[in-house]
Amino acid sequence: MKITFIVPAIGKKPGKKYIGTWKMEPLTIAMLKALTPPDIETELFDDRIELINYETSTDLVCITVETYTAKRSYKIAQKFRERGIPVIMGGYHVTLCPEEAAEHCDSVMIGNAETVWKTMLEDFGRGKLNPVYQGNTAEYDIHPDKSIFTGKKYLPVSLVETGRGCIHSCDFCSICRFYESHYHARSHELIIDDLKRSKHNIAFLVDDNLVADHNNAIRLFEEIAPLKKKWAGQGTLSMARNEKLLKAMKKSGCEVILIGFESLNPENLRQMNKSFNLAMGERDELVKRVHDAGLGIYATFVFGYDNDDERTVEESLEFAKKHKFYTAAFNHLLPFPNTPLYKRLREDNRLIYDKWWLADGYNYGELAFNPKKISAEKLSKLCRDARKEFSSARTVMSRGFASLGRTSPLLWGLFWAMNLRLGEEVDQKMNVPIGENLDELPK
Repeated sequence: MKITFIVPAIGKKPGKKYIGTWKMEPLTIAMLKALTPPDIETELFDDRIELINYETSTDLVCITVETYTAKRSYKIAQKFRERGIPVIMGGYHVTLCPEEAAEHCDSVMIGNAETVWKTMLEDFGRGKLNPVYQGNTAEYDIHPDKSIFTGKKYLPVSLVETGRGCIHSCDFCSICRFYESHYHARSHELIIDDLKRSKHNIAFLVDDNLVADHNNAIRLFEEIAPLKKKWAGQGTLSMARNEKLLKAMKKSGCEVILIGFESLNPENLRQMNKSFNLAMGERDELVKRVHDAGLGIYATFVFGYDNDDERTVEESLEFAKKHKFYTAAFNHLLPFPNTPLYKRLREDNRLIYDKWWLADGYNYGELAFNPKKISAEKLSKLCRDARKEFSSARTVMSRGFASLGRTSPLLWGLFWAMNLRLGEEVDQKMNVPIGENLDELPK
């Protein structure tokens, strides 16, 4: 038996390369490879870095689907099914929209694969592939098998999973919908082993909220410290209230932490069900504590809630410049399917596209709904302009010198490379046609 794994891409402009920062190693595929018995042959086509061989000799095609890649995924599946090769799909989008995905494949895998992958393979081997496999959250006690990445050129950062899910219930978030606002920590022993096995000295700890459980996080960081690795991760500003946690993070090698500020407007935070941010006191003081601990901040902001206007974007940009963040993202709100946000916008008749992820003519960077106080086109431009200003040479220089005082010398080069690349990519990302131009070079 042979399985062909496929990672679909978002899209690219005609004749242009795929966006460089979107080329991270696909950890999900390495986990599925580890779950697959060694007597089953496997191969991987990563649509972001290579052309897909639609004529490859294979028995089963497995596609992992995100909302941004759904349109492309369905096109890929059609080509293999036309040859009579069955296709199974899984991933966040499939779990959020199983009925939609089922129209384009032979079987869907809902939820996590660990509890059902073996059963699916046995069923397929008997010629009785079920139309639906319902996976549950379980102890994911395996190491990813990254041998399947051999020969692939990804960014020089190792991805190591530390946990899944998040305890919060933000109304725009597909992750809390997927995990029903629960956090599932991974075994420290497995995490440490993965870090030891990683070929890069820089790692990204894959976790939607690495500091969801402060005590668990501190114990983990104490175990990571002797490895002398440098790492980045994702957390919340609430960690700044715990000095012991910040010290443990820095000592363990943390250089940058991604924090979702989302909005500086209290009413917006209430609307997105993120009012826990309001109870944390002054943001300036909490940001200062993180910086004083020697940690850089990758700040993210999202615009499009009912109290947002031109001034909101400008205030967030000035806030980011004032604090000289390591880097920042200024994004428009995206209504992911079956989230409370999506349902509310649909009920208010404010969706421009009912299914933006499948709509012909929808491009990356465009809004899929009509905000209340500003036009969709204007907000898209404001987000683009904020990114351009924050990545301008003058602002990057100012932030860069501040970063030199916080981060390790090993990360100084990464700062310049990352921020200058982000500046170059601002316009490259705008108006990328979703699901298009991917069966051509260059990649």
